[in-house]
Amino acid sequence: MRHSRSDVQGRTRVGPGVVASKKVGLRSTEIADRNFRVILEAIRRYGPLTRLELGQRTGLSGPGITNILRRLSEDGLVTSRRRRDAAKGASSTEFALNPDGACSIGVRLGGARPEAVLVDLSGQIRERTQLDLTVELPVSLEKAARDLLAGNTAAHRLLGIGIAARSADDISIGQIEFDSRPLRVLVERECVAAVLAERTIGAPMPEGGLVMIIIDDAVEAALLVRGVPFAGVHGRAGSIGAMRTGPDHVRLDSIVGLHALEACLSPEEFAALLAGEELPMSAAISDWVKNAAGHLLDAIVATAGFLAPGAILIGGDLPRGIIEALIHQMSIERRNTTIRPFITPWISPMRPASFDGGGIALGAALLPFFDALLPSPSAG
Repeated sequence: MRHSRSDVQGRTRVGPGVVASKKVGLRSTEIADRNFRVILEAIRRYGPLTRLELGQRTGLSGPGITNILRRLSEDGLVTSRRRRDAAKGASSTEFALNPDGACSIGVRLGGARPEAVLVDLSGQIRERTQLDLTVELPVSLEKAARDLLAGNTAAHRLLGIGIAARSADDISIGQIEFDSRPLRVLVERECVAAVLAERTIGAPMPEGGLVMIIIDDAVEAALLVRGVPFAGVHGRAGSIGAMRTGPDHVRLDSIVGLHALEACLSPEEFAALLAGEELPMSAAISDWVKNAAGHLLDAIVATAGFLAPGAILIGGDLPRGIIEALIHQMSIERRNTTIRPFITPWISPMRPASFDGGGIALGAALLPFFDALLPSPSAG
Protein backbone atom coordinates (compact mmCIF):
# COMPACT_ATOMS: atom_id res chain seq x y z
CA MET A 1 0.00 0.00 0.00
CA ARG A 2 3.07 2.26 0.15
CA HIS A 3 3.69 4.50 -2.83
CA SER A 4 6.75 6.72 -3.09
CA ARG A 5 6.24 10.46 -3.34
CA SER A 6 8.19 13.69 -3.44
CA ASP A 7 7.51 16.15 -0.63
CA VAL A 8 4.33 18.22 -0.24
CA GLN A 9 5.69 21.12 -2.25
CA GLY A 10 6.47 18.74 -5.12
CA ARG A 11 10.25 19.03 -4.75
CA THR A 12 12.34 16.02 -5.73
CA ARG A 13 15.34 15.79 -3.44
CA VAL A 14 18.67 15.24 -5.24
CA GLY A 15 21.94 14.63 -3.41
CA PRO A 16 24.94 16.99 -3.69
CA GLY A 17 26.81 16.66 -6.93
CA VAL A 18 24.06 14.60 -8.56
CA VAL A 19 22.42 15.89 -11.70
CA ALA A 20 18.75 14.97 -12.02
CA SER A 21 18.11 13.23 -15.31
CA LYS A 22 15.52 14.77 -17.58
CA LYS A 23 12.43 12.60 -18.02
CA VAL A 24 10.03 12.62 -20.90
CA GLY A 25 6.57 11.37 -19.94
CA LEU A 26 5.78 8.85 -17.23
CA ARG A 27 6.66 5.21 -16.84
CA SER A 28 3.82 2.69 -16.77
CA THR A 29 4.24 2.18 -13.02
CA GLU A 30 4.00 5.94 -12.45
CA ILE A 31 0.85 6.13 -14.56
CA ALA A 32 -0.69 3.24 -12.59
CA ASP A 33 0.23 4.94 -9.31
CA ARG A 34 -1.29 8.22 -10.44
CA ASN A 35 -4.53 6.56 -11.57
CA PHE A 36 -4.76 4.64 -8.28
CA ARG A 37 -4.55 7.91 -6.34
CA VAL A 38 -6.97 9.73 -8.63
CA ILE A 39 -9.65 7.04 -8.19
CA LEU A 40 -9.26 6.95 -4.41
CA GLU A 41 -9.42 10.75 -4.22
CA ALA A 42 -12.59 10.81 -6.35
CA ILE A 43 -14.25 8.30 -4.03
CA ARG A 44 -13.06 10.21 -0.96
CA ARG A 45 -14.30 13.55 -2.24
CA TYR A 46 -17.49 12.62 -4.12
CA GLY A 47 -18.39 9.03 -3.16
CA PRO A 48 -20.16 6.69 -3.09
CA LEU A 49 -19.66 6.36 -6.85
CA THR A 50 -20.38 3.66 -9.43
CA ARG A 51 -17.88 2.62 -12.12
CA LEU A 52 -19.72 4.78 -14.64
CA GLU A 53 -19.62 7.81 -12.34
CA LEU A 54 -15.92 7.24 -11.64
CA GLY A 55 -15.28 7.22 -15.39
CA GLN A 56 -17.14 10.52 -15.75
CA ARG A 57 -15.18 12.05 -12.85
CA THR A 58 -11.72 10.84 -13.83
CA GLY A 59 -11.80 10.18 -17.57
CA LEU A 60 -10.26 6.74 -17.05
CA SER A 61 -11.36 3.65 -19.01
CA GLY A 62 -13.71 1.03 -17.65
CA PRO A 63 -11.17 -1.85 -17.48
CA GLY A 64 -8.62 0.40 -15.77
CA ILE A 65 -11.18 1.52 -13.19
CA THR A 66 -12.18 -2.10 -12.52
CA ASN A 67 -8.57 -3.13 -11.89
CA ILE A 68 -7.96 -0.20 -9.54
CA LEU A 69 -11.19 -0.86 -7.63
CA ARG A 70 -10.07 -4.47 -7.17
CA ARG A 71 -6.79 -3.26 -5.64
CA LEU A 72 -8.57 -0.76 -3.41
CA SER A 73 -10.97 -3.43 -2.18
CA GLU A 74 -8.17 -5.91 -1.51
CA ASP A 75 -6.31 -3.26 0.50
CA GLY A 76 -9.47 -2.54 2.50
CA LEU A 77 -9.54 1.10 1.39
CA VAL A 78 -13.03 1.01 -0.15
CA THR A 79 -16.26 -0.87 0.42
CA SER A 80 -18.97 -1.75 -2.09
CA ARG A 81 -22.72 -2.27 -2.10
CA ARG A 82 -25.58 -2.47 -4.56
CA ARG A 83 -27.35 0.73 -5.52
CA ARG A 84 -30.82 0.34 -6.98
CA ASP A 85 -32.13 2.85 -9.49
CA ALA A 86 -35.85 3.00 -8.74
CA ALA A 87 -36.62 4.91 -11.96
CA LYS A 88 -34.95 2.35 -14.25
CA GLY A 89 -35.52 -0.73 -12.13
CA ALA A 90 -31.83 -1.62 -12.42
CA SER A 91 -29.00 -1.82 -9.93
CA SER A 92 -25.28 -1.20 -10.00
CA THR A 93 -22.37 -1.46 -7.60
CA GLU A 94 -21.25 1.69 -5.86
CA PHE A 95 -17.94 2.16 -4.04
CA ALA A 96 -17.39 4.18 -0.86
CA LEU A 97 -14.36 5.09 1.20
CA ASN A 98 -13.61 2.83 4.16
CA PRO A 99 -12.53 5.20 6.97
CA ASP A 100 -10.90 2.27 8.80
CA GLY A 101 -8.81 1.36 5.77
CA ALA A 102 -5.83 3.47 6.84
CA CYS A 103 -4.86 5.94 9.53
CA SER A 104 -2.06 8.34 10.35
CA ILE A 105 -0.79 10.43 13.23
CA GLY A 106 -0.46 14.20 13.08
CA VAL A 107 1.74 16.12 15.50
CA ARG A 108 1.79 19.81 16.30
CA LEU A 109 5.03 20.79 18.02
CA GLY A 110 4.43 24.51 18.50
CA GLY A 111 1.70 26.69 19.94
CA ALA A 112 0.15 26.66 23.37
CA ARG A 113 -0.97 23.02 23.26
CA PRO A 114 1.49 20.64 21.54
CA GLU A 115 -0.56 17.59 20.63
CA ALA A 116 -0.83 14.45 18.57
CA VAL A 117 -3.98 13.19 16.84
CA LEU A 118 -4.98 9.90 15.23
CA VAL A 119 -6.84 10.52 11.96
CA ASP A 120 -8.68 7.99 9.79
CA LEU A 121 -8.83 7.90 6.00
CA SER A 122 -11.94 10.13 5.92
CA GLY A 123 -10.08 12.87 7.80
CA GLN A 124 -11.89 12.39 11.12
CA ILE A 125 -9.91 12.69 14.35
CA ARG A 126 -10.31 9.40 16.27
CA GLU A 127 -8.06 10.09 19.25
CA ARG A 128 -6.14 13.03 20.68
CA THR A 129 -3.32 13.24 23.23
CA GLN A 130 -1.02 15.90 24.62
CA LEU A 131 2.57 15.71 23.43
CA ASP A 132 5.37 15.41 26.00
CA LEU A 133 8.21 17.64 24.80
CA THR A 134 10.35 17.18 27.92
CA VAL A 135 11.93 14.09 26.32
CA GLU A 136 13.68 13.60 22.99
CA LEU A 137 11.32 13.91 20.04
CA PRO A 138 11.64 10.31 18.74
CA VAL A 139 10.79 9.00 22.22
CA SER A 140 7.87 11.42 22.48
CA LEU A 141 6.55 10.35 19.07
CA GLU A 142 6.69 6.66 19.96
CA LYS A 143 4.87 7.30 23.25
CA ALA A 144 2.21 9.38 21.50
CA ALA A 145 1.69 6.62 18.92
CA ARG A 146 1.22 4.01 21.65
CA ASP A 147 -1.20 6.25 23.57
CA LEU A 148 -3.27 6.95 20.48
CA LEU A 149 -3.39 3.33 19.34
CA ALA A 150 -3.93 1.75 22.78
CA GLY A 151 -6.82 -0.71 22.44
CA ASN A 152 -7.15 0.21 18.76
CA THR A 153 -6.93 -2.47 16.08
CA ALA A 154 -5.73 -0.01 13.43
CA ALA A 155 -2.02 -0.19 14.33
CA HIS A 156 -1.18 -2.29 11.26
CA ARG A 157 -2.92 0.31 9.06
CA LEU A 158 -0.80 3.19 10.35
CA LEU A 159 0.85 4.85 7.33
CA GLY A 160 3.20 7.20 9.14
CA ILE A 161 3.54 10.34 11.22
CA GLY A 162 3.22 13.93 10.02
CA ILE A 163 4.80 16.76 12.00
CA ALA A 164 3.89 20.43 11.84
CA ALA A 165 6.65 22.70 13.13
CA ARG A 166 7.35 26.42 13.07
CA SER A 167 10.34 25.73 10.84
CA ALA A 168 10.37 22.42 8.97
CA ASP A 169 14.14 22.67 8.51
CA ASP A 170 14.64 22.19 12.27
CA ILE A 171 13.26 18.61 12.20
CA SER A 172 15.47 15.93 10.68
CA ILE A 173 13.77 12.67 11.76
CA GLY A 174 13.45 10.36 8.77
CA GLN A 175 11.62 7.51 10.51
CA ILE A 176 10.99 5.94 13.91
CA GLU A 177 10.48 2.37 15.05
CA PHE A 178 6.99 1.37 16.17
CA ASP A 179 6.40 -2.26 17.20
CA SER A 180 9.49 -3.30 15.21
CA ARG A 181 8.08 -1.57 12.13
CA PRO A 182 9.72 1.53 10.64
CA LEU A 183 7.33 4.47 10.29
CA ARG A 184 8.15 7.31 7.94
CA VAL A 185 8.05 10.80 9.47
CA LEU A 186 7.13 13.74 7.21
CA VAL A 187 7.54 17.38 8.23
CA GLU A 188 5.85 20.59 7.10
CA ARG A 189 5.48 24.16 8.36
CA GLU A 190 2.57 24.79 10.72
CA CYS A 191 0.79 27.31 8.52
CA VAL A 192 1.10 25.05 5.45
CA ALA A 193 -0.31 22.10 7.43
CA ALA A 194 -3.26 24.29 8.45
CA VAL A 195 -4.02 25.31 4.87
CA LEU A 196 -3.75 21.68 3.73
CA ALA A 197 -6.41 20.68 6.28
CA GLU A 198 -8.67 23.47 5.03
CA ARG A 199 -8.07 22.53 1.39
CA THR A 200 -8.64 18.81 1.86
CA ILE A 201 -11.46 18.45 4.40
CA GLY A 202 -12.50 21.95 5.39
CA ALA A 203 -14.93 24.38 3.80
CA PRO A 204 -15.29 24.38 -0.03
CA MET A 205 -12.39 26.18 -1.65
CA PRO A 206 -13.30 29.68 -2.85
CA GLU A 207 -12.40 30.78 -6.35
CA GLY A 208 -9.02 32.46 -6.33
CA GLY A 209 -7.57 30.40 -3.46
CA LEU A 210 -7.20 31.51 0.13
CA VAL A 211 -4.82 32.87 2.73
CA MET A 212 -4.65 31.22 6.16
CA ILE A 213 -3.36 33.37 9.05
CA ILE A 214 -2.21 31.49 12.15
CA ILE A 215 -1.95 33.42 15.42
CA ASP A 216 0.03 31.99 18.32
CA ASP A 217 3.33 33.32 19.75
CA ALA A 218 4.06 34.54 16.25
CA VAL A 219 1.87 35.42 13.28
CA GLU A 220 2.33 33.34 10.13
CA ALA A 221 0.36 33.00 6.90
CA ALA A 222 0.04 30.31 4.24
CA LEU A 223 -1.06 30.85 0.65
CA LEU A 224 -3.12 28.43 -1.38
CA VAL A 225 -2.99 29.28 -5.09
CA ARG A 226 -5.17 27.17 -7.43
CA GLY A 227 -5.28 24.46 -4.79
CA VAL A 228 -1.48 24.33 -4.37
CA PRO A 229 0.35 25.62 -1.25
CA PHE A 230 2.83 28.32 -2.26
CA ALA A 231 6.05 28.21 -0.24
CA GLY A 232 8.18 30.87 -1.91
CA VAL A 233 11.97 31.01 -1.85
CA HIS A 234 13.42 28.82 0.94
CA GLY A 235 9.86 28.18 2.16
CA ARG A 236 9.60 31.68 3.63
CA ALA A 237 6.36 32.83 2.01
CA GLY A 238 3.84 34.03 4.59
CA SER A 239 6.26 35.40 7.21
CA ILE A 240 3.99 38.35 7.90
CA GLY A 241 4.80 38.56 11.62
CA ALA A 242 7.93 40.59 10.80
CA MET A 243 5.92 43.28 8.98
CA ARG A 244 5.97 46.80 10.47
CA THR A 245 2.34 47.79 10.94
CA GLY A 246 0.14 50.48 12.44
CA PRO A 247 0.95 54.17 12.92
CA ASP A 248 3.72 53.18 15.34
CA HIS A 249 5.37 50.86 12.78
CA VAL A 250 6.00 47.97 15.17
CA ARG A 251 6.35 44.28 14.35
CA LEU A 252 3.02 42.56 13.87
CA ASP A 253 4.13 39.72 16.17
CA SER A 254 4.58 42.12 19.07
CA ILE A 255 0.96 43.35 18.89
CA VAL A 256 -1.08 40.41 17.62
CA GLY A 257 0.92 37.49 19.03
CA LEU A 258 -0.24 35.70 22.17
CA HIS A 259 2.42 37.35 24.33
CA ALA A 260 0.74 40.72 23.75
CA LEU A 261 -2.62 39.30 24.80
CA GLU A 262 -1.05 37.59 27.82
CA ALA A 263 0.04 41.00 29.12
CA CYS A 264 -3.64 42.05 29.21
CA LEU A 265 -4.90 39.04 31.17
CA SER A 266 -4.51 37.57 34.62
CA PRO A 267 -2.51 34.32 34.87
CA GLU A 268 -5.77 32.44 35.47
CA GLU A 269 -7.44 33.96 32.40
CA PHE A 270 -4.45 33.25 30.18
CA ALA A 271 -4.26 29.65 31.41
CA ALA A 272 -7.95 29.23 30.58
CA LEU A 273 -7.33 30.68 27.11
CA LEU A 274 -4.47 28.25 26.50
CA ALA A 275 -6.75 25.42 27.56
CA GLY A 276 -9.13 26.38 24.75
CA GLU A 277 -11.81 27.94 26.94
CA GLU A 278 -13.89 30.87 25.73
CA LEU A 279 -13.35 34.06 27.78
CA PRO A 280 -15.89 36.82 28.46
CA MET A 281 -15.18 39.94 26.42
CA SER A 282 -13.68 42.05 29.22
CA ALA A 283 -12.46 45.62 28.80
CA ALA A 284 -8.85 44.39 28.63
CA ILE A 285 -9.62 41.91 25.87
CA SER A 286 -11.66 44.52 23.97
CA ASP A 287 -8.72 46.94 24.09
CA TRP A 288 -6.37 44.25 22.80
CA VAL A 289 -8.81 43.38 19.99
CA LYS A 290 -9.04 47.02 18.86
CA ASN A 291 -5.27 47.46 18.86
CA ALA A 292 -4.55 44.10 17.25
CA ALA A 293 -7.22 44.59 14.57
CA GLY A 294 -5.66 47.82 13.34
CA HIS A 295 -2.22 46.27 12.95
CA LEU A 296 -3.45 42.99 11.47
CA LEU A 297 -5.60 44.88 8.97
CA ASP A 298 -2.47 46.57 7.58
CA ALA A 299 -1.01 43.14 6.80
CA ILE A 300 -4.30 41.94 5.30
CA VAL A 301 -4.66 45.05 3.13
CA ALA A 302 -1.17 44.43 1.73
CA THR A 303 -1.82 40.72 1.19
CA ALA A 304 -5.33 41.02 -0.25
CA GLY A 305 -4.44 43.98 -2.42
CA PHE A 306 -1.67 42.04 -4.14
CA LEU A 307 -3.01 38.46 -4.18
CA ALA A 308 -6.80 39.01 -4.11
CA PRO A 309 -7.56 35.58 -2.57
CA GLY A 310 -11.10 34.24 -2.45
CA ALA A 311 -11.06 34.22 1.36
CA ILE A 312 -8.84 35.02 4.33
CA LEU A 313 -9.08 32.56 7.23
CA ILE A 314 -7.82 33.20 10.75
CA GLY A 315 -6.96 30.41 13.17
CA GLY A 316 -4.45 29.34 15.78
CA ASP A 317 -4.54 29.31 19.57
CA LEU A 318 -7.07 32.11 20.03
CA PRO A 319 -10.58 31.03 21.13
CA ARG A 320 -13.12 31.30 18.34
CA GLY A 321 -14.97 34.11 20.13
CA ILE A 322 -11.87 36.32 20.13
CA ILE A 323 -11.14 35.49 16.48
CA GLU A 324 -14.70 36.50 15.56
CA ALA A 325 -14.33 39.74 17.58
CA LEU A 326 -11.05 40.45 15.77
CA ILE A 327 -12.68 39.93 12.37
CA HIS A 328 -15.64 42.12 13.35
CA GLN A 329 -13.33 44.93 14.51
CA MET A 330 -11.35 44.77 11.26
CA SER A 331 -14.60 45.05 9.28
CA ILE A 332 -15.34 48.26 11.20
CA GLU A 333 -11.86 49.74 10.78
CA ARG A 334 -11.66 49.08 7.06
CA ARG A 335 -14.59 51.48 6.59
CA ASN A 336 -13.28 54.17 8.94
CA THR A 337 -11.71 56.85 6.74
CA THR A 338 -10.67 58.88 9.79
CA ILE A 339 -8.10 56.13 10.45
CA ARG A 340 -7.32 55.21 6.82
CA PRO A 341 -7.78 57.76 4.05
CA PHE A 342 -8.96 55.09 1.62
CA ILE A 343 -11.87 52.64 1.57
CA THR A 344 -11.04 48.97 0.96
CA PRO A 345 -14.23 47.24 -0.23
CA TRP A 346 -12.09 44.87 -2.30
CA ILE A 347 -10.65 43.06 0.74
CA SER A 348 -11.45 39.37 0.60
CA PRO A 349 -14.08 37.93 2.97
CA MET A 350 -12.59 37.06 6.36
CA ARG A 351 -13.75 34.15 8.53
CA PRO A 352 -12.44 31.82 11.27
CA ALA A 353 -10.65 28.64 10.24
CA SER A 354 -12.83 25.54 10.07
CA PHE A 355 -10.90 23.64 12.77
CA ASP A 356 -9.73 24.33 16.32
CA GLY A 357 -6.10 25.36 16.46
CA GLY A 358 -6.33 26.19 12.78
CA GLY A 359 -6.33 22.45 12.01
CA ILE A 360 -2.53 22.29 12.29
CA ALA A 361 -2.29 18.78 13.80
CA LEU A 362 -5.01 17.58 11.43
CA GLY A 363 -3.14 18.95 8.42
CA ALA A 364 0.05 17.25 9.64
CA ALA A 365 -1.83 13.93 9.78
CA LEU A 366 -2.70 14.31 6.10
CA LEU A 367 0.97 14.24 5.05
CA PRO A 368 1.28 10.41 5.20
CA PHE A 369 -1.93 10.09 3.16
CA PHE A 370 -0.49 12.34 0.46
CA ASP A 371 2.74 10.36 0.61
CA ALA A 372 1.13 6.94 0.26
CA LEU A 373 -2.40 7.12 -1.13
CA LEU A 374 -3.73 10.49 -2.33
CA PRO A 375 -2.65 12.86 -5.11
CA SER A 376 0.03 15.30 -4.00
CA PRO A 377 -1.16 18.85 -3.22
CA SER A 378 1.45 20.04 -5.70
CA ALA A 379 -0.79 18.58 -8.42
CA GLY A 380 -3.49 21.12 -7.60
